[in-house]
Amino acid sequence: MILQSVLSDYKVYMYQQEKSPRTIAGYMQDLNFFRKWLEKEFNGPVYLEEITFEDIEKFLTHLKIEKNYKPASRKRVSAAIKMFYKYAWKRNMCPEDLASKIENVKYVPKERDYLTEEEALSFIKAIKHPVVQVFTTTLFYTGVRVSEALALTPEDVDLNLGWIRIKNGKGNKFRRIPICHKLKKALLDYEQWRVDSHQYFATEKTGSLSIGRVQAIIRETREKLECKKHITAHVFRHSFASQLVKNDVNIVSISKLLGHSSLKTTSIYTHASDEQLVDAVRML
Repeated sequence: MILQSVLSDYKVYMYQQEKSPRTIAGYMQDLNFFRKWLEKEFNGPVYLEEITFEDIEKFLTHLKIEKNYKPASRKRVSAAIKMFYKYAWKRNMCPEDLASKIENVKYVPKERDYLTEEEALSFIKAIKHPVVQVFTTTLFYTGVRVSEALALTPEDVDLNLGWIRIKNGKGNKFRRIPICHKLKKALLDYEQWRVDSHQYFATEKTGSLSIGRVQAIIRETREKLECKKHITAHVFRHSFASQLVKNDVNIVSISKLLGHSSLKTTSIYTHASDEQLVDAVRML
């Protein structure tokens, strides 16, 4: 079977498995990159049964040596190829189980920048765009992903009961996040001048708010303040988790609030400050 045709079938399969559009797009981008590299190597269309484990290894080495991909990127591509070959093997499309031979790329996540509440509020106050100011306040006090916040509708934000509903989180999962009193105060004010739109966070000009606009305004604010920390929209999510850790909230609760399917994923958001380390040793 021609690889390109099998990849098209795999895309349909992922939709049937209810993978999110973002996940599917990411997988297909990596797999089509792999396919195009193979076609260049084979000098023409590639048949799935012709691809060997050595070809896969050569491609992953190409990413590391020639493309200079970082471990995190190589791990992502490797995972996409592995998942595809699991699918192909179960359907008897290839002569051997290549997925079992693909080793996970070793990757140690870097400790990310995060903000204290004082730092976050100071930064948010410096944002000149009123909608983005409320938007980032929401990120900091809920830990929602940027894409999840942008997808919120007015019906998803219940100030009376004090909950924000995430209907289509990562993996199409539903979850609810409590609205703390500090965020409620900001959202009650926002409700007084919010634009009438199907999107909760929206500007009067467009009736919506884009991720590009949010990123640009945060970048402009960061440059204006000459911040030493590399503050992005995602940093507010990380800061939310960090504040919970600081307040001794258990990791299971943090994981549920962040919408993680694994505690291992949540652990990359947790870290101890120098003061916490000193206090820990003093307990001995």
